Amino acid sequence: MIVYWQFGFLKLNATIVFTWGLMLLLTISSLLITRKLSKELARSRWQNFLEIIVTGIEQQIKDVGLHEANKYLGFLGTLFLFLVAASVCTIIPGYEPPTASLSTTMALALTVFIAVPIFGIAERGLGKYLNSYMQPTVLMLPFNVISELSRTLALAVRLFGNMMSGAMIIGILLTITPFIFPIVMTALGLLTGMVQAYIFSILAAVYIAAATRSRLAEELKT
Repeated sequence: MIVYWQFGFLKLNATIVFTWGLMLLLTISSLLITRKLSKELARSRWQNFLEIIVTGIEQQIKDVGLHEANKYLGFLGTLFLFLVAASVCTIIPGYEPPTASLSTTMALALTVFIAVPIFGIAERGLGKYLNSYMQPTVLMLPFNVISELSRTLALAVRLFGNMMSGAMIIGILLTITPFIFPIVMTALGLLTGMVQAYIFSILAAVYIAAATRSRLAEELKT
């Protein structure tokens, strides 16, 4: 791990630098793209590109079972775009994807772990949400809690393993054959990163849908 600055136990490593760099890049990009949005037929290419991304994410959220996609678009869309940007920027020399660090993937998984009960309580109320952990019997409480913790760990390890393996393979090929194969593996790494971003975001949406399913079921019955 590359450490740029250290003072005692405080360290500024590559993971932190590139993570904040990506967040800054996404923030600036969103401000630039959305500064002159138009409702007319004549629209900029960037606005058309943005609308394609937003409508695509909304449709995926609805397909998972979250009918009011706008409520979850901010969280799930940002999560997806961050992971995509982390993969795309691998074409930049000297860049190390923060998702190749377990600390980053664990932080992303924890955001999902925290977001699920927040959305669940907002949709169903605190009492009904907590009661879901004791369904069908109170004996299921510890198992449901363990399930929540284990899937969070699984999210982090899955993303870390897939991203780290790609980075390691590219590094090895750069040492052995520094011309042709690294280019091919970089392209494959981009594809893998896109797939992992999609899978991670869809799993997050599925967990949120599961946390809000009781209210949706009641609405469908009525």
